[in-house]
Amino acid sequence: MPLKAFNTEDEPTINMTPMIDCVFLLLIFFMVGTTFSKQERQLDVKLPTVATAAPLTSTPDEIVITIVSDGVVQLGAEKLSLMQLQAHLVQAKKRFAEQAVVVRGSGPDPYQFVADVLEVCEQAEISSISLASRLREKNDKK
Repeated sequence: MPLKAFNTEDEPTINMTPMIDCVFLLLIFFMVGTTFSKQERQLDVKLPTVATAAPLTSTPDEIVITIVSDGVVQLGAEKLSLMQLQAHLVQAKKRFAEQAVVVRGSGPDPYQFVADVLEVCEQAEISSISLASRLREKNDKK
């Protein structure tokens, strides 16, 4: 009985048919989806009216307060006094009850400046406060 000898010179082949099927299905899906979005824009819909409506907004970004040398407080690029900062935080709290604040300061500055800003945040009833820091590198001393 003759046995078949395996030919070691043949390279394995990859069946490309499933991949081509997937590409065609994705192509059809995107073509149909594009057609639906065009049809939606062409519909003449008169939306109902309401007396009051709240805007659909996402959670606002946290307010970043920077304390630079000599206790100068900055909100973005604007320098503020502690009273101006408190007024700004009170307004932000009115707009969004869960407003978050991040306090950044220079490492060697006195802690009193940070404590003053934290007191202003407490007076404005801001409860979500974070203190910004960075990871200590291996070469940094404690």
